[in-house]
Amino acid sequence: MTDQRLVAVELDQLTIGKADEAVEHERRVAIADLLDSNTFVPADSEAGPYALRLAIEDQRLVFDIKRENGDPVRMFVFSLGPLRRIIKDYFLMCESYYAAVRNAPLGQIEAIDMGRRGVHNEGSELLRERLHGKIEVDFDTARRLFTLICALHRRGA
Repeated sequence: MTDQRLVAVELDQLTIGKADEAVEHERRVAIADLLDSNTFVPADSEAGPYALRLAIEDQRLVFDIKRENGDPVRMFVFSLGPLRRIIKDYFLMCESYYAAVRNAPLGQIEAIDMGRRGVHNEGSELLRERLHGKIEVDFDTARRLFTLICALHRRGA
């Protein structure tokens, strides 16, 4: 196996759409974090590195994987249904955290942050389970992918 990682991530603007500048920034940061460090091994593929195009079509998340040079590798389509509840829970925890940061005592902020991280970890594990047998990723890569998938669901004001 050679260079089993992502070197490029593109968001399909036709299916994902543009958001306000704050959300677009959040998406760019999530992509940069993912590209900075990842392990990405599509099933039955031994030659990387890879480029990933993410799209949302018919309420499904599309992973269109190509080699760095543009040669197609594989396309996987995943239902967003199993992730919806955890994404909603994660957003609620984030809202609670940001509200607490403004005026809550440090102990309460830390407790909410621990809960937020726990929900994020739960989403990351669920994502790894959904990818199993199709794309192997380590836990840190799953966390970064989950962050990006959450950012795709934000539209902003």
